[in-house]
Amino acid sequence: MTSVGEVHLVGAGPGDPDLLTLRGVEVLRRADVVIYDGLVSAELLRHAPAAAEIVFGGKHDRSRCVAQDELNTLLLAKARAGQRVVRLKGGDPYLFGRGGEEAAALAAAGIPFEVVPGVSSLQAVPACAGIPLTHRELASSVTVVTGHEPPASPAGKLDWAQLARADGTLVVLMGLRNLRAIAATLIAHGRPPDTPAAVISRGTTGRQRTLAGTLASIADRVERASLPAPAVIVVGSVVNLRADLNWFESRPLFGRRVVVTQRSDLAAPVVARLRELGADVLAIPVTRWGPPADGPRLDAAVAGASSFDWILFSHPFAVDRFLARLVETRGDLRALGGARLGAYGPATGERLRAWHLCPAAVAADHKTPLILDAVTRCGAVRGQRFLIVRGDTALEQVPEALTELGAIVEVVAGFGVEPETGAGAAGADLMEHGADWIVFASGLAIEHFHARFDLRSLLARFPSTRLAITTVTIQWALDELGLEPAVVTMPSDLEGLVDAIIQTAPAVKTGAARNESAIA
Repeated sequence: MTSVGEVHLVGAGPGDPDLLTLRGVEVLRRADVVIYDGLVSAELLRHAPAAAEIVFGGKHDRSRCVAQDELNTLLLAKARAGQRVVRLKGGDPYLFGRGGEEAAALAAAGIPFEVVPGVSSLQAVPACAGIPLTHRELASSVTVVTGHEPPASPAGKLDWAQLARADGTLVVLMGLRNLRAIAATLIAHGRPPDTPAAVISRGTTGRQRTLAGTLASIADRVERASLPAPAVIVVGSVVNLRADLNWFESRPLFGRRVVVTQRSDLAAPVVARLRELGADVLAIPVTRWGPPADGPRLDAAVAGASSFDWILFSHPFAVDRFLARLVETRGDLRALGGARLGAYGPATGERLRAWHLCPAAVAADHKTPLILDAVTRCGAVRGQRFLIVRGDTALEQVPEALTELGAIVEVVAGFGVEPETGAGAAGADLMEHGADWIVFASGLAIEHFHARFDLRSLLARFPSTRLAITTVTIQWALDELGLEPAVVTMPSDLEGLVDAIIQTAPAVKTGAARNESAIA
């Protein structure tokens, strides 16, 4: 008989993927099934195992609404099948998230469960808009309510007259659709029309927009700006502090949309840095990496590793694939024998060091002359046996150049490369809204991106979009499309890339970064 599994009700936070708790990451990494809400950042799903079943359970999009009873039934069924289930919910599970209903259903069925609290939009979103909910001189209490139902609705359970009289700060969640009625009701029950009020849309993300005004003016301002949901409404004197405390929207790349096309693990440093500076980052890996088609040939090269004088790696993934296979089949890294190791660029050199190996030659870039220079600085290559481990679609000319110098060269595919064809939410978002920047780290990424999105047509639709490449050696791929990069940096020069994007940014920001904070 299959043992009963368990369910983790995990708060995913308010939108920024970095606000998931450490405990949330831990249980996601061990999940068999992940059932996630529509407001959850899709990037959080990368913490789940590759074999995990991913189920959309969103309810914010009325075209894809999943009934709560269906979700409860699904949770019970997966747990009874012995699976570890993570129910990933926006914000905190127990704050207007129906987590209590799901927990009650699990408890009634005798299913073990855990609640992992999350960072709620209640406090996180106003904080990122420069609005502290309490302040010793302005507000010593906070009241939070749902605005899902109009104040006049028979189904409503709120005493709006009492809310209007209450001191302190009032926070309304899920109330954007009823904003005008909420403001009018508060005024009708005695709140002064000039009470400061703010609406924060898509809070904590690079697409955050904040409109500040008064109870009398805020609905008109929001309607004119077509502010989208989800949004948090804040009413009270603390809104006036935003003018001085608006740190989040003052960052140099706030409001800029940047597409990063590398594989997620390789892109992590640049994605993190761009987000720190306020960018709205769309991670859209366009290349899929896997085992090579000719696995036996790779195994033969691994078996003969100690017979080579040099082993050159073209990419960090080549390092991982080759060495993992070496350890698996030969026991440990000593099977490399006396072979000297070389790397096509600093990132590949760092990956060798991560394996506790010291490369003898690390080229400054992927250019063939630089790779040859790094190798020949270690001595003559004539008569030396070289093994080059690279991708199965590599175009570089290092093997030919070494052969001309008298080396004996063998090339093996350490990994296979093919285009990523899945659309994904980020890809759909890009096609609908465009981006300010697209960053490429390889010529292959440019080719795969073009095959998937038609780069020339995309730039025609969104002419303000600019291209950045992380090495001049891949500019050929843009040249073939008749396109020019606005930024060219050196490999592994993260700060150089980010600084160049900042310096090339337009002087007048658009979209989320417009100054919309004036009280009116």
